[in-house]
Amino acid sequence: MSPQQSQAPMRRAVFVSDVHLGSKHCHAAEFADFLGGLRCRQLYLVGDIVDLWWMAQRRAAWGAAHNRVVEALHALRRAGTEIVYIPGNHDRPIRRFCGLALPAMQVRRRAIHVTADGRRLLVTHGDEFDNITHFGTLQEKFGDWLYYRILTGNKLLNFVRARFGLRYWSLSEFLKRQSGAAERYIGRFVQAGIDDAKRRGLHGIVCGHIHRASLVQRDGLVYANDGDWVESLTALAEDADGTLRLLAHTGETLSLVPPRLRLVMDGEPLPQAA
Repeated sequence: MSPQQSQAPMRRAVFVSDVHLGSKHCHAAEFADFLGGLRCRQLYLVGDIVDLWWMAQRRAAWGAAHNRVVEALHALRRAGTEIVYIPGNHDRPIRRFCGLALPAMQVRRRAIHVTADGRRLLVTHGDEFDNITHFGTLQEKFGDWLYYRILTGNKLLNFVRARFGLRYWSLSEFLKRQSGAAERYIGRFVQAGIDDAKRRGLHGIVCGHIHRASLVQRDGLVYANDGDWVESLTALAEDADGTLRLLAHTGETLSLVPPRLRLVMDGEPLPQAA
């Protein structure tokens, strides 16, 4: 265990998604640093961890930082962390292994995570909501094209900011918040996730996919989007008492949902397929 890990709080569970390893917009170094300082009982990889789509369509971007990510995941596994991989749309081929317990991890199409205070949360990537949230318009196709151009600008801007000792700031996230169309799309996605959890009789949902980190309570349910490692550089964590925290890559808490008053004894079931 590294000195950084020995000082870190033990998280009951941590959720990350949309790392997009292999694509040129992945912040692999920051993700490797985050994993290197992490201690947790369970780690959920909630889709699009390796960007197989990008690697098949374009030249893969893979360097020393990406290898550090793999090494950090192995180190967590050796330290006793249970790893659950829930493939997304950019690592879809891994779904053929769903239901298997591989030597290093479990692969699931989706899972139910039971928090320390008894809340049952659906854990899924979120691309299954695309048929509800996407309308396939020309405007959306142009938006996809523009998005990748903005990501390039985002990377260049933060390279300059780092040279001046300034902290990371997401240009792409700022621009999306100025777009009414983007906000409407995100609103549809959030509602689709909440509706799915409600239909299943669950207490909320943990997802990724849309690259918009969020942790809120709506209609009495938890909506948690752990964000991504392309724009927001965030993760979701559960404390020992069931508190849910949205974390920045630096470890600071961006928002939280406190536990319910009723606590359950430790030893709850492991995540199962939903």
